Amino acid sequence: MIFRRLLAALLHNPQLVERLSESRPIRRAAQLTAFALLQLQLRGRDAAGRLRALAGQSPGSLGRRVARFKDTFTQELRRGLRERPGPPPGHQKGPGAKA
Repeated sequence: MIFRRLLAALLHNPQLVERLSESRPIRRAAQLTAFALLQLQLRGRDAAGRLRALAGQSPGSLGRRVARFKDTFTQELRRGLRERPGPPPGHQKGPGAKA
């Protein structure tokens, strides 16, 4: 409780805030924050542009891509299930299976 009051008193001191803002670690943290925000903004704009380009294509084009993905995924899943190794010896398959 005392720590919280002390911290609040220090942060409400304009001279201390001014001196901290001019310190090298605080300036560097502000630079890194600004850089990260700018990069995120640029990447967001780029992604939005790509989405607009996809949406601008003919509706059938996107549907064909989705259908092709679904078909490929289904084929790979079936192939993976066929190629998986069998159950280990002595493995019971159900409640009524004999040992």
